[in-house]
Amino acid sequence: MQADAFDYRFDVKLSDTDAAGVMFFAQLLRHAHDAYEAWMARLGRPLDGMIRTGSLALPIVHAQADYRLPLRHGETVIVRVGVARVGPKSFTIDYRFTTADNRPAASASTVHAAVLPATGETTTLPADLAADLAALVRAGEGAG
Repeated sequence: MQADAFDYRFDVKLSDTDAAGVMFFAQLLRHAHDAYEAWMARLGRPLDGMIRTGSLALPIVHAQADYRLPLRHGETVIVRVGVARVGPKSFTIDYRFTTADNRPAASASTVHAAVLPATGETTTLPADLAADLAALVRAGEGAG
């Protein structure tokens, strides 16, 4: 696992925008999730592997976002991903969206619960995952 900060970059596509020419609000959460998926893979915990083995699911049980600047077609956006909180059965990821010239554009957070795919029941986070996530909070890696 690498504990340095993780930035995810994307360009706003035409399909991301609404009739006003700015990123449609729901697309922000899609890009947050893309950043989360890439970040988990970088931590050595690819989500596709978890899904394929059926060992653990980490569904989002709460999401929120705040918007500060309109993001327009063609703009490059950087998403800083970090751990905000780790509990026994869930964790919170923070996302900070900035423009290529470092202007704050939006923020979001997602709460992920540990779930057993076979039963749909919540479960305790695996100890190694909880420890890795907690180390990132302690190391100041939260995006907040």
